[in-house]
Amino acid sequence: MPLTASLHIATALRQGRTIVSRSFCTQPFKIVNTTEDKLRADLQLMLMNASPGILDNDGYDLAIDVAEGCMLTVETQSYQRVFQMKQGAVQKFVVRLKTASTFAFLPHPLVLHKGAVLRSQAAIYLEKGCRLLWGEVISCGRKLNGEIFQFSLYHGLTEIFLNERLVVKENLVLQPGETNLHAIGQWEGFTHQSTLLFIDEQVNVQATIDLVVQTLDNLAGIRFGVSALPVNGIIVRMLGYKAEELFTLQRQLGSVLQTALVGSPKKLESHVA
Repeated sequence: MPLTASLHIATALRQGRTIVSRSFCTQPFKIVNTTEDKLRADLQLMLMNASPGILDNDGYDLAIDVAEGCMLTVETQSYQRVFQMKQGAVQKFVVRLKTASTFAFLPHPLVLHKGAVLRSQAAIYLEKGCRLLWGEVISCGRKLNGEIFQFSLYHGLTEIFLNERLVVKENLVLQPGETNLHAIGQWEGFTHQSTLLFIDEQVNVQATIDLVVQTLDNLAGIRFGVSALPVNGIIVRMLGYKAEELFTLQRQLGSVLQTALVGSPKKLESHVA
């Protein structure tokens, strides 16, 4: 039986700390506060999913509202698996950041099983002075089972709006039956891909690009590119052979970027594991 699941999280400021002001979720979702230091200004939540994975005709609707001045990080508990399908599944994510708020979301890798069909849509609305860290890691499938690019379709659409104006559009279509993903200009023999988007009006973009290049330049088995966005931010794309490796590296970069200071690349470098 198809599953329709919904989740909504809203934050507020209380005595300088970010708190959950409203939350709602249906099965299989669950929200857990993982903030270790309750005196911290930022809030860390874990999104848990009791389902083994996404099945045919499932629909996920997630919404997050970050109030003015709030700082929210949402983590996931485990890999998201997308099983074999006939019609496909849909996942929708809407994020709204009020003035001078911060939101970070670096979920575990997405594993597309043989015959999987997933359409994922994310709309992110930023106001003035916001900081956004948004990532994704996509696996070729159950690699150890021999399922390399045997999924049917993955269509990921990410749109970022600044003051209601579209400033970034990431439109990724992976369809192994129609496109040779091993070809030049595609994944070129790699089996996993990571995408990281970082936007912050205060960050020194060129210094941050230089730091990312220095961090990734000598890593074996990784190919990457980093570019400035049309707004004050960067996009980092990585290709590799292991989901966990890219996920760990993405989190390390995320930690670096979230502590970014204008014109201070040496201080950033000290945070790299």
